[in-house]
Amino acid sequence: MSKYGGTTLRDCKSSSKGGIYKRSRVKNRILEKIDKKRDEMTKFLKELVRIPSVVGHERDAQKFMEKMFRDLELEVYVWEPNVAELRKHPAFFKTTSYTKFGYKGRPNVIGKLRGSGQGRSLILAGHIDVVSPEPVSAWTHDPWSAEIVDNKLYGRGAADMKGGIASMVYALKCVQETGIRLKGDVILESTIEEEDGGVGGTLATILKGYRADAAIITEPTGGCNVGIASAGVMYFRVKVVGKSAHAASAHFGVNAIGKVIKIYNALSELNKKRQAKISYSPAEIYPDMKGHVTTINIGKISGGDWPSTVAGWAELECRVGWPPGEELEDVKGQIERTIEKAVKRDEWLKENPPKIEWFGWRAEPHEQDLNHPIVKMVAEFVNEVTGKEAMFVGGSAGLDTRFFVRYTNVPAITFGPRGFNLHSIDEYVEIDSVVETAKILALTMVDWCGYE
Repeated sequence: MSKYGGTTLRDCKSSSKGGIYKRSRVKNRILEKIDKKRDEMTKFLKELVRIPSVVGHERDAQKFMEKMFRDLELEVYVWEPNVAELRKHPAFFKTTSYTKFGYKGRPNVIGKLRGSGQGRSLILAGHIDVVSPEPVSAWTHDPWSAEIVDNKLYGRGAADMKGGIASMVYALKCVQETGIRLKGDVILESTIEEEDGGVGGTLATILKGYRADAAIITEPTGGCNVGIASAGVMYFRVKVVGKSAHAASAHFGVNAIGKVIKIYNALSELNKKRQAKISYSPAEIYPDMKGHVTTINIGKISGGDWPSTVAGWAELECRVGWPPGEELEDVKGQIERTIEKAVKRDEWLKENPPKIEWFGWRAEPHEQDLNHPIVKMVAEFVNEVTGKEAMFVGGSAGLDTRFFVRYTNVPAITFGPRGFNLHSIDEYVEIDSVVETAKILALTMVDWCGYE
């Protein structure tokens, strides 16, 4: 059971503490600068959203990010992932985008601002890849248009997570333009393939040696929630063999579709039992998530070759996700034992056992200690800038933060703007929230790194 299992959390709420902090003149200048840069920040975000960067095709967007980092006069590093090095790490798995496209022409882009010394360093990171916008015909707003209506900027990736990238870039830009000299280093990272597991992205940057005293990944968290956990995620498929026969004499065959349905039912029953048993408060910040913090999703079923032939094969493809509290091998074993029990109850399946394949996503869950200074600092600045009390959330989705927390000594959180319809039609991010997020990141940067 997670140490957060007994807490009760709600969505960000107004706080009577908002505005009581006394800001230095330096911080006031930063906030004023960000307000003045609102239109420029929005223009940058529009241009970025208009560059399609569906996972596997990140190159053009990364060229855009490289130019921006060079315009900021950062030390810029552009490089493609090294698969031989990645394979040595325990978190490595072959992502589906790597299997399909490889890593050639899919670089990560790093921009480093060196501090004057004696300050803590900070990574601000975001993934440039987005999911497919299909079916495009269902969108009210063109997914690559970056159309703005009533403070909402629409487009694929506007919220997940180019809005967060705009916030982190302009947080640093405005600190620079205010004339502040930071003591600690700041590293901006624009990474690839997070939507497919992040192996060639954030994990690759860690293995390349990019570390800091803390990291913030600007995933959308509502503009006032601090993400302190991510889910474990695995993909698997179950292949069943039947016996083909002509439909006119189907009684001579064994229909694999009917057999795979028995496994479907067993997995569905396991899903119900797990959902009734497992809870995790940071993932249950919204009431409709209660009882759904873990899910075995049977996302694809296929089988057979012809209506006039008894299906000689069938298979399921599934995703299992779960919050902190269980390890990957334990969940994997539970699923495999469930399938084995279903097989034992069927004579055909006992004689012709199905094949289980684990592929694609293979991510352990993570939790970040709430008492770490970077968590408290961001939560305080959320209150100062928005007047709302920060809520601690996470555990329902796989995130790149796990690479920092589980495999390095770098504390990491997610924090980003407010957006809706992620991975769905008419995705959008609220521009006001992008600006507020930039303010919170800038204030955090100045306090965390220190300045002269």
